[in-house]
Amino acid sequence: MAIKPGMGRKSSNKNPPFLSHEFVIQNHADIVSCFAMIFVVGLMLQATNSVASIFIALHHNVTGADPSHENPQGEPYFYTTGWKDGCAVFFYMLICIIMHAILQEYALDKISKKLHLSKFKLSRFNESGQLVVFYAMSFLWGFDVIVREQYLGNVAKLWEGFPDHPMVFLHKLFFIIQMAYYWHILPELYFQKVKKDEQKAKVQHAVVGFFLIATAYFLGFHRIALVLLMLHYFCEFIAHSFQLVNIFDKDEKFVKLRIIHNVVFILTRFATMVLTFLTLFYGINDVSQTKRSFMLATIFGLQGYLIFDFISNVLRSKRERSVEHSERQAKAAATKIEKTKKERKKESDLPEADQNAVQSTPSSTVSGRGAKKTKVK
Repeated sequence: MAIKPGMGRKSSNKNPPFLSHEFVIQNHADIVSCFAMIFVVGLMLQATNSVASIFIALHHNVTGADPSHENPQGEPYFYTTGWKDGCAVFFYMLICIIMHAILQEYALDKISKKLHLSKFKLSRFNESGQLVVFYAMSFLWGFDVIVREQYLGNVAKLWEGFPDHPMVFLHKLFFIIQMAYYWHILPELYFQKVKKDEQKAKVQHAVVGFFLIATAYFLGFHRIALVLLMLHYFCEFIAHSFQLVNIFDKDEKFVKLRIIHNVVFILTRFATMVLTFLTLFYGINDVSQTKRSFMLATIFGLQGYLIFDFISNVLRSKRERSVEHSERQAKAAATKIEKTKKERKKESDLPEADQNAVQSTPSSTVSGRGAKKTKVK
């Protein structure tokens, strides 16, 4: 039976063996889609509805109303955290894998085929293309929650009612999707055939991101975490957008615009540390000193690492540009010497009278006059 090219795979003339590694990689989005449909179908059947709803629906409702019906008071539903959120993270991790494959096949692959990129630039393009979409979507979603909850006009809301302040539906779903996205990075290492030398950085990114978001979510710091994530995602969106620009900018016309990202990065790190210190030490009082110090040390340590990595990348980029500039100058000098040698060789092939004329005439008019004299003879 012929297997049609699935999402997230490249078509091949030869079908791989059934359930082999290559088969799973080429058809992983279709396989995951079928697996996710099991939960959706289970939600429609009365016998399995209660089990399937644990994975699909959001639980731990604290409004007291039946979540399957409209709230009779017209007020939004409020949620807290609980163990059932782990089941929801697993289901939405499957959805993230499917969306990753759709974006890769129907957008990034089609664009990259027209660009004819090298393997290195293709890897950078796919990575930044995925992250730009994720960061843009997360920033807009989180910013919408911030505006709805009126955090901008009242900073004190970041710590009012801690740790029992509940979340609205969009706020809770936002964190579920965030944890699911970082968790889906791990199986994507297998599905995307990521090289071993590139796996370490991606695993660190996935594990650290999931750990920080899950810790803030389950310990009740989800309000300040939402604001800090918005700052971080906006900065990362700018960074990966410029990385995409660098891939298309072969003549390096937009290199100087990198200063925009540098300024945004510095302001983001500064704002993150100020908001964290203000919230943990002056806003939240109903928390132990150990938990407060742990969260503060974790966030400040992460900011220190990001600043160190940022400075290292800036210095490395300067060295690389300096080396490239030196190589271009050396290549230009070599080309000039080669051109001079060719001109001398042409002069040596001319008659003696023409050689004397060439030596007494500016180089810009040598070839024209010599040619005319030769033609007259």
